[in-house]
Amino acid sequence: MAEYELAAPARTGHLARCLCGGHRFDLAWTYATPPEGETRYPGLDGRYHREVWRCTACGHFLIDPGVDLEELYSGDSAEATHGDHMRETFERLIALPPERSDNHVRVRRITEFAGDWLWAHDAEQRRPRALDVGSGLAVFPWALASEGWSVTALDPDPRQAELARTLACVPTVCADFTTADGLGTFDVVTLNKVLEHVPDPVMMLNRTTSLLEPGGFVYLEVPDGEGAAEDGPGREEFFIEHLHAFSLTSVGLMIAASGLAALRVERLREPSGNYTIIAFCGLPELPNRQEERRALRVLVHERHDDAAAAWLELDEPVREPLD
Repeated sequence: MAEYELAAPARTGHLARCLCGGHRFDLAWTYATPPEGETRYPGLDGRYHREVWRCTACGHFLIDPGVDLEELYSGDSAEATHGDHMRETFERLIALPPERSDNHVRVRRITEFAGDWLWAHDAEQRRPRALDVGSGLAVFPWALASEGWSVTALDPDPRQAELARTLACVPTVCADFTTADGLGTFDVVTLNKVLEHVPDPVMMLNRTTSLLEPGGFVYLEVPDGEGAAEDGPGREEFFIEHLHAFSLTSVGLMIAASGLAALRVERLREPSGNYTIIAFCGLPELPNRQEERRALRVLVHERHDDAAAAWLELDEPVREPLD
């Protein structure tokens, strides 16, 4: 692959530089026609051209859709994705058997982490509150609410917000997350396959820091560009709706730049076959640190929790005896 330095006059917006600040890229792929499985949007015939660039410093992928994505998500173009089948798609996804459902595994992952993390910060005695940003078809809010959580769904698309209200039966906000006021505070804020769609994922992730209760956490999922690249250019992770595909390095840098601290980051292959990076994040400084350390030590000694042990080792290299 040839290496290029993308000049600001030629590349603007999210393409001007990488999340890591880098400005040297390899041209990974060029597309003249949609890859198999990608949504065919009206109006793109004869003017389809996309490029995928990979940062030479951190491995992050910047994707040039070759078109204003707002054009795709508005008016008649949105029907190419949503059509009149949102309800049917919702019903089909919630009926998937657990072994085939990305969402089932996601809910289990979050509830297991929350069971330890929120409990360690004295939040387990009450019903946990979650805000799901970019709720889409609302399958995840529905499933999390079914586990006993208090869930609020947020989506800028009025049709999808209505879907969350009527099918998932959860409180719903139809708004732009980056500018919405009066959302309140939550134990958990989730962004599942959202950050790859926005020009500035750091800014969006930073918005979560003002919405977390003390001891709360953020859960995010993004497409794993490094893993997907091994399978070539036809992967869904590089489809036209995405502006970014991530590396483990770029996810870590994004979390740090947003003002959060990474609690757990890993890459995985989902039941659907998607390559995904997941991360749990918290505020770097929590109030009442002594009580936090005591709760973590209880997790280590009574529950033998490896994640708590690793976090405690980072935060407290010389461990105090358990009282």
